[in-house]
Amino acid sequence: MLEVTDEEFDVAVGEALDGVPAQLTRLMDNVAVFVESEPPSEDPDLLGWYQGTPLTERDWSYGGVLPDRIVIFRGPLLRMCHDPDELVEQVRVTVVHEIAHHFGIDDDRLHELGYG
Repeated sequence: MLEVTDEEFDVAVGEALDGVPAQLTRLMDNVAVFVESEPPSEDPDLLGWYQGTPLTERDWSYGGVLPDRIVIFRGPLLRMCHDPDELVEQVRVTVVHEIAHHFGIDDDRLHELGYG
């Protein structure tokens, strides 16, 4: 398992977020990004998770709700990567994948685009 400090991992997530084009981040609405150690026990290999209402499904009744959550799971990413460069790339892919869910893009389309 690759070993990096929590701070180094958080920096990789921050850099991945910084790499998202500004025209997209300006459109993101009511969403927060978190890093957690491990995913739920029923899905131990889960790299990231989007929980909320995608922008494409929001209507006039959407309001007064807690922010959507994007969670990046440290443990599975560290277990699957062999070096820091691979980790940075996989974190980037995972962050983009979860942001895409916020925009209403499903897993099938993400796989087609190379963000599976």
